[in-house]
Amino acid sequence: MGAIKVKLGGPLRSAAGGETEFEVEATSIREMLVRLAEKYPRLKPMLDGGVAVAVDGRVYRGAFLLPISPDSEVFLLPPLQGG
Repeated sequence: MGAIKVKLGGPLRSAAGGETEFEVEATSIREMLVRLAEKYPRLKPMLDGGVAVAVDGRVYRGAFLLPISPDSEVFLLPPLQGG
């Protein structure tokens, strides 16, 4: 397992105390979300409420088992609205 870099967008930043980028040991979206919630408890309610996860420019929602490699670019965003 390797550390992945995760960047936060929007109101997620304020819940993380203004931090915008983290390194997290994870191999999947689910594992990344669990580890972030453990490390930053103020983020947990927002993560539990649902976030959009962009991996290498593609947005995923609910793809918890999607593997993430250490060289992937990962962004967490508030849930996307609209259709």
